Amino acid sequence: MSTFTPRFLDEIRNRLVLSEAIGRKVRITRAGREFKACCPFHKEKTPSFTINDDKGFYHCFGCGAHGDIIGWTMQYENRSFPEAIEQLAAQAGLEMPKQSPQEVKQAREEKNLYQLMDEAALFMEEELRNIRHKAAYDYITGRGLTEETLRAFRIGYASEDRKALYDFLKSKDYTDKQMMEAGLIRKDKNGAPYSFFRERIMFPVTDKRGRIVAFGGRILPDHLLLPNRGNFTPPKYINSTDTPLFHKGRMLYGAAHASYAAREGESVIVTEGYLDVITCWQAGLRGAVAPLGTALTEEQIIELWRMIPEETKVPILCFDGDNAGRRAGLRAAERALPLLKPGHSLKFMFLPEGEDPDTYIRKKSAEAFRALLSQAEPMVDFLFQQETKGKALTTPEERAGLNQKLEEYVKRIPDRDVQYYYGRAFREKTSALFRASFTPKRGGYQPPPLQIATKLQKPNQSQKNLLERILLSAVIKRPELFHDVEERLGTLDFSHSALNKIRNGLFDALDTEIKLDFEDLKSHLISVGLEGELSYTLNDSVLTHAGFIRECTEYADLLQNWNKYWKAIETRVEQGEFLTS
Repeated sequence: MSTFTPRFLDEIRNRLVLSEAIGRKVRITRAGREFKACCPFHKEKTPSFTINDDKGFYHCFGCGAHGDIIGWTMQYENRSFPEAIEQLAAQAGLEMPKQSPQEVKQAREEKNLYQLMDEAALFMEEELRNIRHKAAYDYITGRGLTEETLRAFRIGYASEDRKALYDFLKSKDYTDKQMMEAGLIRKDKNGAPYSFFRERIMFPVTDKRGRIVAFGGRILPDHLLLPNRGNFTPPKYINSTDTPLFHKGRMLYGAAHASYAAREGESVIVTEGYLDVITCWQAGLRGAVAPLGTALTEEQIIELWRMIPEETKVPILCFDGDNAGRRAGLRAAERALPLLKPGHSLKFMFLPEGEDPDTYIRKKSAEAFRALLSQAEPMVDFLFQQETKGKALTTPEERAGLNQKLEEYVKRIPDRDVQYYYGRAFREKTSALFRASFTPKRGGYQPPPLQIATKLQKPNQSQKNLLERILLSAVIKRPELFHDVEERLGTLDFSHSALNKIRNGLFDALDTEIKLDFEDLKSHLISVGLEGELSYTLNDSVLTHAGFIRECTEYADLLQNWNKYWKAIETRVEQGEFLTS
C-alpha cells in the first residue's frame, strides 16, 4: 500500500472542511459548536451522527462510526486509502507526492517540529513573566492587553540573550538541524548558533488546528532596547521564514480563533497586524485575522471563505483610509476577481486616516468599530467608487474610458453568473451616473438648479410615451438591436412604470451571450410576469407609427431609424418640450 507523509495528510485535513464534505452528501444541521445529522451508515430517525470541525472528526453515537475526512471518503464512498487520498488531494488543489523511503523517514522526523515549536512557545511565555523582563511585560500590558488575552494567544518574549532559546531546546534533546528547520536558530559565519528573534514581543502563529507553526516578533520601543547598537535600526516586525510547517502566503494569523468564531456566526474581519487581531478578539470581535507581513494572497482569500460555514461567504477587509490603504484594497479586489463565485465575495471598510483597529478600538470603543464594520461596502460598489471618485466623467471619451475599465473587471470573473450580475450592476451604476448632469459644489457634486422659464407650455407627454414605446418595441421585435443600443436605452427616464419594467426585463434577458429571437424573448417576458407591460408597450398603434420595426427591414435601416427616434426624444428633452422625471 502506498505510504504518504504525515505532513501531506495534515495538509489535506487543513485545506478541506469536514462539515462541508459531509454536507455535500448528507443533510446536516448546526448544533452549537458542532453539526448533527441522521447517520448515513445505519437507519435512524433521531440524529446521533455529529461532526466536529475543530477536532476534525465525525462520530455516530448510535453505531460507533468514527473518522476524519479521509475516513469519511473511504467509508461513505467505498474507496481504498490511496483512492481517497487521490480524490481529496485533487479537491484540496494538491499534487500527489512522489515518495521515496527516505522522504517518508524525513516526514516522520518533521512531525517532531510541532512539539519543538510548542516547547519554544512555552519558554517564551515564561520569559515574558520573568522578573528580569518586567519592562517587556509592562510594555505589552500597557497596550491594554489582559492576562487572559496574553495566555489565549500565548504571547511571549525573546530576550537579548543570543543563546537562551538554543540552550533550552538543546536541553530538550532537539538537534541544531531541527531548530534551524523550524526557523528559530541561525548560525553565524563561524558556525555558532544564535536566536533569530531577540528583544522582541513574540506572537506564536498557529494553523487552523491550533498547532504552532511559526512566530512573529515585534521589537521593543527604543527606550527599552539595549544601548550601543550603532547605526543599525532593527525592523519593527519580523516573521518566521517559510519552513516545512509554515507557508507565509497561505496562512492567516488568528485563524484558529476566527474559524471557531465564524462557526458561531461572527463576521470574519481581515486586519493588518498581530495587535489588531488581538485587540479585536479582546473587544469581542473574535473573527479577526491578519496576513503575515504580506499583501492578501489568493490562497488566503480562499482560506477566508473556507472559515465561514454559511452559504454566503463575505469577509470584511479593513484598511487605513489613506491613499495607500485604498490602493491595498484595490489590489485585494483585483486578486479576488478571478476567484469570485456565487455566494463568495468581499466587503471593504476604511478607517479614518492614520488609524488601525488596535488604536481605533482603544481610543473609541468596540461599538464604534462595529458601527464602521456595519458600513462596509460590497466589492462591486468599492470597484465602481474607485474608478469614479473625483472624476468629472462629462466627456464621451471619459465615459468610454470608465466603461472600458469596468468591462476589464467583469472579464476577469470566470463564473458566468457572477460575471453577468457584475456587468449588470456596473451598467446600472454608470447609467444612473451619466443621466445626472453635475456641477461641482462644496461638499461634493450636486444637481444644478432647475431653470424655470417665465412661461411653461404643457409638455407633450403622450408623444414622448409613443416614442419610448417605439424604441422598446424595436428591441423586442428585433432583439439583435440590443447590443448596439443598450447603453442609450439604459439612460432613458421613461414616462410610465410599465416601460421601465420592460426595459429591465430586456436587460435581464438579452445581456448574455444566449441569442433570443422575438418569440423566445416574448415567452421569457411573459414567464417573468410582464405580460401586461408587454401588451402596453407593443401594440398596433406602435407598429402603425413605426413600420421600420418589421422583420423585412434590413438591419442597417433598422438601426438608423432607431437612432432617429432616439435623437427625437433627446432633442425635445433638451428644448424643454418633454420634462424628464
